[in-house]
Order: sequence, then C-alpha cells, then structure tokens
Amino acid sequence: MTPPYNTAKKDDDITATVLRERSKLGNFIRRRVADQTDADDILQDVFYEFTQAYRLPEPIEQVSAWLFRVARNRIIDRFRKKKEVALDDLASADEDGDDYRLDLMLPSLDAGPEAAYTRSMLLEELQLALDELPPNQRDVFIAHELDGISFKEMAEQTGVSINTLLARKRYAVLYLRQRLQAMYDDE
Repeated sequence: MTPPYNTAKKDDDITATVLRERSKLGNFIRRRVADQTDADDILQDVFYEFTQAYRLPEPIEQVSAWLFRVARNRIIDRFRKKKEVALDDLASADEDGDDYRLDLMLPSLDAGPEAAYTRSMLLEELQLALDELPPNQRDVFIAHELDGISFKEMAEQTGVSINTLLARKRYAVLYLRQRLQAMYDDE
C-alpha cells in the first residue's frame, strides 16, 4: 500500500512541474498554433495528460521532453481534426496516377505555422517509410512524386512498361498509406 506521503509528494511535483514548464511549453505551442483558444486547449490537454501519467506507477523520465513530445502530438492531432481530406479518401490511381499526388496528402505551406509544422512531421515520417520500400518502388514513387517525371518519361528512360511503373507506384503508395495512417488516425 502506498503511503499518503507519496500522493502528496506527487501532487507537489506535478504543481512544481506545471509552474516551471507552463511558460516554455505555452510559447512552444503558440508558435505553432495560430488560434489562441486552440493553443490554450492544447496546453491544458498536455498538462491533464501529464497529471494522469505522472500518477501511474511507472515514472516519467525526462519530464520536459515528455511534455514537449505530447504537445507536438496534440498539435498534430488538432490539425488532423481540421483536415478536410483524409488519407483513406484518396481513391485508386488513375492512368496518370494523379490521385496519388503527394501534395494532396500534405498540408499546404500557405496554411500557417501549424500546417507547416505538421507538414514537416509528415515529411520526416515519409522519409523513414520511403527508406523501408523496395528500391524499384521507392525509385518510381520519388521520380513521379518528388521529381515530377511522368510515367511515360520513366518508361522511355528505363525500358520498363508504364503498367509496371504504375503497379510499382501503387504498391509503394499502399505501403506508405498503411505505414503513415497512424499520423492521420484520431487516437
């Protein structure tokens, strides 16, 4: 049985952490979230989650880093809730693969700091996921999505048929969609 002292000490530790981290964490969130009400809600959510987690038997190592990681995740969650097109809503690729364009899956650079932050997080995860693809799928995806090379041009350069290139890109997109879906799912 846990003595009452531990509960009181945990409450004091929580209060001290909130007082110590509130300003830095609030500034971190406000730089990434334009709407003040949303920023305040995120800050409140982070401290609520911290309070709940701190009372669990497992200690939180590096509390400050933990708080900032949770804040980053809440910012991404908030952006996702406002996102109009979910990853699942992207249909199968047509002949030129336009439905799988990367720019349709990423937040616009013009949508403010929150979107820019989310975009950078998604691109970071995308790079990790791309590294996991078989080379032929990765090459087609990068050539089409990032380099803007058409399937016709790729077919002429490589001697691989357009249908094979389309299939490789489709497999790449299906894998990336599955791998990155967690970034879009609500928790």
